[in-house]
Amino acid sequence: MGGLARVFSGALLAASLLAAAPAGAEDAPAQSRTAAFDKLPYWPGYWVPVDQLDIPISGIRTNFGQEAAKIPPTDSLGVWAPGIPWNEEGRRRVAENAKTMNARKGQGWSFPTMMTAATPFQVLITPEEVLIINAYNETRHIYTDGRDHPPAEDLWPTTTGNSIGHWEGDTLVIDTIMVTNPNDYFQGAPPLSEEAHYVERIWLDGDNLRATMTITDPVTLQKPWVSNIVWARDTGFDRMIQVDWTNDRTGSDGVNNTIEPPQD
Repeated sequence: MGGLARVFSGALLAASLLAAAPAGAEDAPAQSRTAAFDKLPYWPGYWVPVDQLDIPISGIRTNFGQEAAKIPPTDSLGVWAPGIPWNEEGRRRVAENAKTMNARKGQGWSFPTMMTAATPFQVLITPEEVLIINAYNETRHIYTDGRDHPPAEDLWPTTTGNSIGHWEGDTLVIDTIMVTNPNDYFQGAPPLSEEAHYVERIWLDGDNLRATMTITDPVTLQKPWVSNIVWARDTGFDRMIQVDWTNDRTGSDGVNNTIEPPQD
């Protein structure tokens, strides 16, 4: 047999061996991941807190009365939320923020306030992680692949913190730590410390997403702060459009001069 014929014969043999391999053996990881997807819930749409739904650009609700009565109760995560169990340090931080709140520039919502802000967010669910993304490019990565939080020496505070999660049936349970003081990022956010610990439980209830968020913070809170949140799909959105954020109302940008800058 000539050299070329031997090469051709060898190629045919290799091809026949591959064909004889167990059907789907190489597709096992893909099939396993497909099966994992099949077990996960699906939360399509662009979600906003029910009390922010259909509010006009003024930010002032106009559908009081009968329509407003249909809105399920939902809590705020802003510094103004009633019933926050501040301790002495927490009250000191709130009072300090009140002195400069109207003149400060907000860089975005940050966590946890982004979860009850007027900006819609999208939830993308995969077997390995869940992404929560809003239009201001604020993205939460919630790892659901079984990992734990990194060692303390490998962590540093960020605006969305470090989140891990797991599924209990169709309920997503999220554990978040190492969040930068939210008030440093947005003047309307609660001035919690970097030691705050956030636990969320999120699930689909009919046409609404619901959640409980429990925040413990030994620095600023006397006891756990528990909030109940309800979101609805904002039907005005059919895609996510990313926008730049600016909230400098002192006029230093030459445009948004709705208030006078501080004199000192």
